[in-house]
Amino acid sequence: MSDLFGAGAPAQTGKGHRPLADRLRPTRLEDVVGQDHLTGPDGALTRMIASGSLGNIIFWGPPGTGKTTIARLLAGAADLHFEQISAIFSGVADLKKVFDAARMRLQNGTQTLLFVDEIHRFNRAQQDSFLPVVEDGTILLVGATTENPSFELNAALLSRARVLTLNRLEPDCLEALLKRAEAETGRELPVTEGARGLLVGMADGDGRAALTLAEEVFRSVKEGETLDEDGLRRIVQRRAPVYDKGQDGHYNLISALHKSVRGSDPDAALYYLARMFDAGEDPLYIGRRLVRMASEDIGLADPQALTVALAAKDAYDYLGSPEGELALAQACIYLATAPKSNAAYTAYKAALRSAKESGSLLPPKHILNAPTKLMSSEGYGEGYRYDHDEPDAFSGQDYFPETMGRKQFYRPVERGFERDIRKRLEYWSNLRRERQKKSD
Repeated sequence: MSDLFGAGAPAQTGKGHRPLADRLRPTRLEDVVGQDHLTGPDGALTRMIASGSLGNIIFWGPPGTGKTTIARLLAGAADLHFEQISAIFSGVADLKKVFDAARMRLQNGTQTLLFVDEIHRFNRAQQDSFLPVVEDGTILLVGATTENPSFELNAALLSRARVLTLNRLEPDCLEALLKRAEAETGRELPVTEGARGLLVGMADGDGRAALTLAEEVFRSVKEGETLDEDGLRRIVQRRAPVYDKGQDGHYNLISALHKSVRGSDPDAALYYLARMFDAGEDPLYIGRRLVRMASEDIGLADPQALTVALAAKDAYDYLGSPEGELALAQACIYLATAPKSNAAYTAYKAALRSAKESGSLLPPKHILNAPTKLMSSEGYGEGYRYDHDEPDAFSGQDYFPETMGRKQFYRPVERGFERDIRKRLEYWSNLRRERQKKSD
């Protein structure tokens, strides 16, 4: 499968049947676009090659950023045999054959660079099978993954490899690839300036997708025809957003949405909400996350926030798509613009920690009911004061276990409705001190 393609690589003729992406594959490391931190004059890979010592590598980055191409170029630069497998189509038997062949080559004086595409797809046992051949130098491992290696790869394998991150291609890099395609085909892309920008956006940072879209335009447009933006949309479909509901794309976007709401930025929050809708995320999952944000980041600074989030979730449940998404967007804006407080969240965590640490302490007997004579004789309920019969409907009694003493978990902030709660608690605290003094 083709990968990434250099601006300035020499054109090849007589290969029109091959996809543009394959025809434009770079022949030199410095021709790879968009990864200067790795392939530039001071890049990590450039330094490795110059030192004459390549190590095991895990390439982490989105599709179409050059992982396969760079692996091939590394093998050529280090005079290694290049072998490629995909974790999607390979099993233990396939790995054994690859390892056996690599041992034979090594006996003949040639080391193998084994490129493993989608290496995160291998299970733990399969990943462990690489350890002996990596340790003894039978292979030089170069793995490629679109998922976070910290979560998807064995710690033992990670400890033997260097993780290098590849970046999604910026618009100027994609534009360089389009110019390279024009030079290769001898034709200008038959689109308006606006349509050209739209095509770059459709590629979504993927160099292979940009060239595939360009090839589709070259193939579809009649001689003398120039596509505007609407015309381009009719002919090509944009690349699907990089998003896997169980993987990094999913967690990155929900994290960005949550932090934008927490940071009181409704515009950024709406943008990430729309990104998730566009990628096909389950709206009810988003609704559940909005409910969590209402409790975790707003709490009692605006008690209505939780009601709004729950109502939006129910509205989507009732209306379905596409009408229901608007209710979730409305809730998203409400939460982002609400006063923020994590006091309730922090108080709950602190109380839970204290409950686990303190064990099974008995509440003070004066607040316990005494349904039997034995319990009455033990002092259950003795001295309890009914708050509604007290001045200000407040007795000031202590309700914590006697051996524990008073604790303060909830500390309301000076924002939103919690400002009023704070004043109320301070008032009761002063009353409690006064009435405890009198009782003493």
